[in-house]
Amino acid sequence: MPVGTLPTWLLKECVGDLALFLSHLFSQSLRQGIVPAAFKSIYICPLLKKPGLDSAYVRNYRPISILKVISKLLERLVASQLMAYLSDSKLLPDHQSAYRAFCSTETVIARVLSDVLTALDCGDIAALALLDLSAAFDTVDHSILLLRLQRSFGLNGSALAWFVSYMCQRQQHVSHRGDHSATTTIQFDVPQGSVLGPMLFVRPT
Repeated sequence: MPVGTLPTWLLKECVGDLALFLSHLFSQSLRQGIVPAAFKSIYICPLLKKPGLDSAYVRNYRPISILKVISKLLERLVASQLMAYLSDSKLLPDHQSAYRAFCSTETVIARVLSDVLTALDCGDIAALALLDLSAAFDTVDHSILLLRLQRSFGLNGSALAWFVSYMCQRQQHVSHRGDHSATTTIQFDVPQGSVLGPMLFVRPT
């Protein structure tokens, strides 16, 4: 069984024996700027968004990416270093509530409500325009995202090479009720359920 496919419970039971190996594997990955190919193969599990509306003619599925546990451990390590770099370099936006620690829909609602009430108290007219970016995670272009990481966040060298390796040549197949589709190479999107995916959507200041 490839190490990337270890179930979570087995990984926890054997963590004492695997810790040294994983530490060496992650260090080599970061130093060389290469993500192991086994970590970039995922399968998609389609789940119904609204089971009550399911019929023989209309099915609305949400694609759930199932990533390997060890690949997510590597992502978490990179995410902590990336967030530290963005914070120290003051590249994090002040008013973005999504995809950041201690920021959520509640914080943005509180901020918008405060701004609206303040405007009304001053006798001004308040208007709110909302834009829903449907399927944003599924349509982002890898080349554009990598260019933004380089130009807006200043990533280069082995750090940029790691993200190039992370996004390029990712493969996926769909698994549903015991049936499996053919494996395809992903040219767009960042995996839903990944650790780094949401962070890559944070816009620079």
